[in-house]
Amino acid sequence: QVQLVESGGGLVQAGGSLRLSCVASGTNFSNSRMGWYRQVPGKQRDLVALITSGGTTNYADSVRGRFTISRDNGKNTVYLQMNSLKPEDTGVYYCKVMGIGTPSYWGQGTQVTVSA
Repeated sequence: QVQLVESGGGLVQAGGSLRLSCVASGTNFSNSRMGWYRQVPGKQRDLVALITSGGTTNYADSVRGRFTISRDNGKNTVYLQMNSLKPEDTGVYYCKVMGIGTPSYWGQGTQVTVSA
């Protein structure tokens, strides 16, 4: 059974930093792409950052240069380091695992709130 558990969200002032973690189990983590997505009420879930099994990264324009996605295959964990946070970064952040030829799975989400 695939399980993704996110942590690290919270309330932070604008300009601050947070580090999100997502621990995966029940999946072939090292061969999977991993992504972080953000959702705000009434809107779709949007991609924030993606990292391939080989370590190639991709970012939404709104976070490029401020956020960094990384992975530790030994710990089955993907991270999202968020710096210079802005109020518009507020939302629920979800971790997603995308295997090869297997279904994708989502975590339960972690709330990030950035106050002005």
